[in-house]
Amino acid sequence: MAFLEFNGISKNYPGVQALSNIIFPVVRGAVHGLMGENGAGKSTLIRILSGDQSADAGTITIDGQEQHYHSVRDAFQAGVTVIHQELQLVPELTVAENLWLGRFPAKAGVINGKTLIETVRAKLREIGIDVDPAAKVSSLSIGARQMVEIAKAVMVDARVIALDEPTSSLSSRESEILFSLIERLKSNGTVILYVSHRLDEIFRLCDSLTVLRDGKLAAHHPDIKKVTREQIIAEMVGREISNIWGWRERPLGAVRLEVKNLSGRKLPTPINFSVRKGEILGFFGLIGAGRSEMARLLFGADHRHQGKVAIDGITVAPNNPKAAIYAGMVLCPEDRKLDGIIQGRSIQENITISSRRHYSPFGILSPRKEAALADQFIARLRVRTPSRRQDIINLSGGNQQKVILGRWLSEQGVKVLVVDEPTRGIDVGAKSEIYEILYDLAAGGMAIVVISSELPEVMGISDRIIVMCGGKVAADVARANFNEHQILTAALPDKNAAGTF
Repeated sequence: MAFLEFNGISKNYPGVQALSNIIFPVVRGAVHGLMGENGAGKSTLIRILSGDQSADAGTITIDGQEQHYHSVRDAFQAGVTVIHQELQLVPELTVAENLWLGRFPAKAGVINGKTLIETVRAKLREIGIDVDPAAKVSSLSIGARQMVEIAKAVMVDARVIALDEPTSSLSSRESEILFSLIERLKSNGTVILYVSHRLDEIFRLCDSLTVLRDGKLAAHHPDIKKVTREQIIAEMVGREISNIWGWRERPLGAVRLEVKNLSGRKLPTPINFSVRKGEILGFFGLIGAGRSEMARLLFGADHRHQGKVAIDGITVAPNNPKAAIYAGMVLCPEDRKLDGIIQGRSIQENITISSRRHYSPFGILSPRKEAALADQFIARLRVRTPSRRQDIINLSGGNQQKVILGRWLSEQGVKVLVVDEPTRGIDVGAKSEIYEILYDLAAGGMAIVVISSELPEVMGISDRIIVMCGGKVAADVARANFNEHQILTAALPDKNAAGTF
């Protein structure tokens, strides 16, 4: 018997039908997968479940009772907890304060801070999460923050938990902790709605699956054992995708980017590498290996201790992102919400903000040229939106990522593109499109650095891979020698000198 039911859920935004008559059940104690391309309606459905949005039509039933939410608090009191892909933590509060926010245990109106921390410490230890409860959230890595969000859901004994791309920022060890927690919650009768683009996780964890496409129900599978990967992909994108990576060989030119003895506070050991014209250089490593720190030093977003970065033989001024951009290097950051999108601004502004100087003769911006530029990249990257004037915060995570990529592709004279987790939270169809864009840019002579925690992705699209471990280069691997086992071994701690294979 169904414990959670979506009964004809529909939602319309100006210019777009986000959801249309969504109907499917989830039984008690099941992990139910929810898949679909970016813009398919998954996030909207989750927002309605969480009480953050109201449906225009249809109802949600939990344990036989029809729910009528007016706020997130109403959904929370009904036993629903949602862990969003974009985390909902307060950075300047401690881990313990975030976990108890809104329900602090108090005696005679007084909160005992020491007792609060020790209570949280014991609970985190019980569920296997290694995070200091006294630490400010702002000091934690993205992966650690994700674990704090997961701990919040576990601590309130929710009846329904929705997880939106929960492993996108987690290490393999943290992911295993999450999977163990999900199994425990499942055995206790909790309903888990698991939103992910990672088919390996869907098949490992889920009992059943629903696929959305263009706001409609594309498929519902009560038994995931009776469906294939190829079938799911076809249901998601409406077409067959035989080779998601689509790598193709291309001629490489002279060295375009050269990095010598680059180091900083978070990357104390100097690293050296170069990228040739037309080359896609992949950086792989476990969380904490120093990949994103390297990118920020390279771009000038973090302060260098030493090192030289040169593009086409010309040295780029250090510690100055503006100088890097003017020299022809751009960065798509790992944390799109914090460092990428400009919240409260339109899609058009987010695309054109960096390149406006090219469309402002005598300091006067040309609205016509700016609008045409935004429309060009909205179409090129298949950003799903009713209008370029739409606030970027209303887009799905994957569409936000496309806008950030469009921002830098709209720059004139880009010679080096650095992309950190370029397809994090992006569906399989959009991934293949982004890879095609990267290949086309490389074929035009651009040097591309791709940083990813997904080894299949790095191996699938790179001409060469640099493996990092503990802030150092552990291996430099030519494509002809790609070997998953060897690359993973090089990424593990306690390895010796860097090597080439």
